[in-house]
Parts: sequence; structure tokens; C-alpha cells
Amino acid sequence: MSGSQDHAQGHHAQGHHGESHATDHDAHEAPHGSLRGYVTGFVLSVILTAIPFWLVMADVLGNSTLTALVIMGFAAVQIVVHMIYFLHMNGRAEGGWSMMALIFTIIIVVIALSGSLWVMYHLNANMMPDMHRM
Repeated sequence: MSGSQDHAQGHHAQGHHGESHATDHDAHEAPHGSLRGYVTGFVLSVILTAIPFWLVMADVLGNSTLTALVIMGFAAVQIVVHMIYFLHMNGRAEGGWSMMALIFTIIIVVIALSGSLWVMYHLNANMMPDMHRM
């Protein structure tokens, strides 16, 4: 063997017990965000919060059902922004955990949104019956 191959094998053999363990471990860690990524995510989150607030306060669309659907669309986009910029979920993660986390997140969001809408509809229909007569 040449000297460089021997050194490389010795370096690899020390990977579990020697100093090079830190560099082997660092190669498998999740990516960390940069300040620019966090600022971009924050700005997008503020915009995705301000637009629905404006839609409701200014009664821009004029139809409460349409407004609610648009707000839920903005909420879904904001979830994706949070997953990308703050949770650092992308296609490069190992073992398919990002896909499993995405599927789990989608299921939880669907349950939370549909359950919230169901509860609010039934509270409106059952708790305020006199309001419909006015």
C-alpha cells in the first residue's frame, strides 16, 4: 500500500475511537439554518399572517365562506414555510424521516382543521339558534 492509502485507512480506523470521530459524526448531522434562511422564513410568515388579517378586517372578499377558505389556504402555505425554513425539512434527510414527518404533519393538519370547522359549525348552529331568526 502507498503511504496515503495507509494513512487513510488508519484515519478511518480511528473514526470510532480517535479524533476523527467528530468529523465523521458531523457529516451525518441535520443541516442547520443560516441567518438569511431564518429571516426569509420570518418575513414570509409575517406576510402570510398579515394578508389574512387584512382580508378579514377590511372585508375584502365580502363572503365569509370564501374568506375562510382563503385563510385556510394561507395557513397551509405558512405550514410549508415553517417546515422548510424553521424545521429544515427537505429531500436530503436520511432514511425517509422527512417524508414520514410530512405525512404525519398533513394528517394532523387535516384532523385539526376539519375538527375545528366541525366544532365551530355545530356551535354556531346549536348554541345560537335565535341569531338566525333576527
